[in-house]
Amino acid sequence: MTDTTQDQPFFSLDKIYVKDISLEIPHAPHIFMERDNPQIEVQLESQAKSLDEGVFEVEVVSTVTTRVGEKVMFLIEAKQAGIFQIRNVPLDELEPVLAVTCPNILFPYLREVVSDISVRAGFAPVVLNPLNFEALYQQRKQQEAAAAGTTH
Repeated sequence: MTDTTQDQPFFSLDKIYVKDISLEIPHAPHIFMERDNPQIEVQLESQAKSLDEGVFEVEVVSTVTTRVGEKVMFLIEAKQAGIFQIRNVPLDELEPVLAVTCPNILFPYLREVVSDISVRAGFAPVVLNPLNFEALYQQRKQQEAAAAGTTH
């Protein structure tokens, strides 16, 4: 009798943590006297790396830059990370798990961290809009395919 559970796909989240966070308020305290509405620019990306066989660290990285005119009100950089066990998943299915499923799990934690830091810094909460990691993944794959097509 063989144990077929060893060959079954396995996915688990071992740990969620804030890997890095930084806040800069370069024009404090004078920036708190500004009354104009700030412009908010958000950059997001995710990355994954193998830690061990079947163990991966996935990070969702956010950079939030808030400006009034040319002056930076505040800048928040945050990395929300997780350690995931992913075993017995075919290689062609592993990349979407790391680029879509894992970031979808981490993103709500990143939203909370960014919002909390902006409030603790004395500003209104910054609430990151929901993000479709699947659409980003598909877009990146299309760009890679197009780039590969132009190099041949």
